[in-house]
Formats: sequence, structure tokens, C-alpha cells
Amino acid sequence: MKLVIFDVDGTLVDSQEIILEAQRRTFCAHRLEPPGREAALSIVGLSLIEAFTVLTDAKGPVESLAQTYREAWGDVRSEPQFQDPLYPGARETLAALAGRADIVLGIATGKSRRGVALLLERYGWKDWFATIQTADDHPSKPAPDMILAAMAETAADPDQTYMIGDTSFDMAMAAAAGAHPIGVSWGYHAASDLKAAGAERIVGDFEELLHMLTS
Repeated sequence: MKLVIFDVDGTLVDSQEIILEAQRRTFCAHRLEPPGREAALSIVGLSLIEAFTVLTDAKGPVESLAQTYREAWGDVRSEPQFQDPLYPGARETLAALAGRADIVLGIATGKSRRGVALLLERYGWKDWFATIQTADDHPSKPAPDMILAAMAETAADPDQTYMIGDTSFDMAMAAAAGAHPIGVSWGYHAASDLKAAGAERIVGDFEELLHMLTS
């Protein structure tokens, strides 16, 4: 049996416009200069406290920023001009994997459990994932805790566990847990960063990913 764990933002859904706007509103609310686009996206995947620690060089009111961001994210998400669409092929690939007896699906994300629940409800994926690990329950990536918990819940061996993600945090987390780090090229970190963090392979689209996991 293979355990295939997916990151969410930057891997399954393209949420960058919501993230960027929520960050902008957060920093403005605290009378701070918002980060540029590259810096803003570089922290996607970290839990909020760690993300704002990085964005402010540990000099900002990170807990207050994190709470403001939670509120701003909810506001932005409800505004129709801001969207977080699925990446092409994500739905079809997940459906194909969920239908196989030899594969178990999981999620490991810096999103809150509430955010994941909203995503699964929206796309009808609630029964597809055997294990869901979020920032609410574990230390931030790249700590291996999310993957270790997912393997424990599903009785999966590390050598049959695959972490699919778009950031160096995902790759380092997988490597630390003894799992296979598989990077995707369409997300928020450069391929060179994924390789440096331990990616065994970087796939260019969901069709390539599906073939890799099922062949």
C-alpha cells in the first residue's frame, strides 16, 4: 500500500491571490509595510506564527499579525474577485487515486483544520482522505510530525509514503520523516529550491504525477 500525502496551497489549489491580499490587509492594519510578492509567497506552507516571524525578521507582533491574518483571510475568501481555483488535473488525479485499493490519500498542510474542511466540502472530497494533518495540531513544516502522524494513523511504511508538495518545507519535512519527497513545478517555490531541500523528483503536471504513482 502507498500512502500519498498532498500539500494544499500551491499544490492542489492556487490560492496565491487570496494569500497576498490577506497579507497586505494584515500588514496595513498594523501600519507595517507589506512584503513583496516573492517574499509573501516564500512562506506559504509554514504555520502562521512561523510565517510572520520570517516576514518580520522576528521583530513584529507575530501573534497579533497571525490573528489579523485569520480574519482577513476569511474576509478575502468571501469576496468574489478573489479565487483559489484547483490546478488543472488536480480533481481528476485525486479521483483516480482515491479509487484505487492500493493507495491511501492524506493531507499535510499549513492551513487550519477549518480551512481544510471548507475545501473538502466545496469539492466533495470528504471521504477521499484517510488522514488529515494541519497546522492546528502539529509543529510547523518542515518538522516531520505531520507525516509521522499520517503514517501512524494509516500504518504506512516510510518507504511507501510519498509527500507531494510545492515548497522546500514540504520536501524537507518528507525527508526528515523518511518518506519520498516529490515536488511539483507549478507552485510557489523554484525547482532549484525543491531539489536543494531533498526532492527526489519534480513533476511537471498532474498527469505525470499520476503515472509516477500508479506505474
